[in-house]
Amino acid sequence: MKLTRIMAACGAVLLAGCGHVADLKPATGQSLPVKPMMARATPTPNELLTIPTYAKPSRVDELMKRSEPRPQDPFNLPPPTGGSAPSLPPGSEIAPSQQQPGTQPAPGMPTTTPGL
Repeated sequence: MKLTRIMAACGAVLLAGCGHVADLKPATGQSLPVKPMMARATPTPNELLTIPTYAKPSRVDELMKRSEPRPQDPFNLPPPTGGSAPSLPPGSEIAPSQQQPGTQPAPGMPTTTPGL
């Protein structure tokens, strides 16, 4: 009983000593950093410890203004194990791209001859 009271009193004294706050000062024999070249004055220790806005940007909570469907992705191919490709919504036909002369089509793609 007596030991726990002594331990509690010592803990309270040690905890009270941790709360001491004082102004920051450079160590003995040291000086603050030199004034930056383009600054008007030498920054204070509090200014040096303040996090700049670019290091911790503010959060942007932009609400969605309007709902739009995603555009059709021509590279959304079926898995290699088979299965059918997703169907296109009506009215969103994709025009075939013009193939450059002398290039080979990708395997599994239909070949077309221009002008026939």
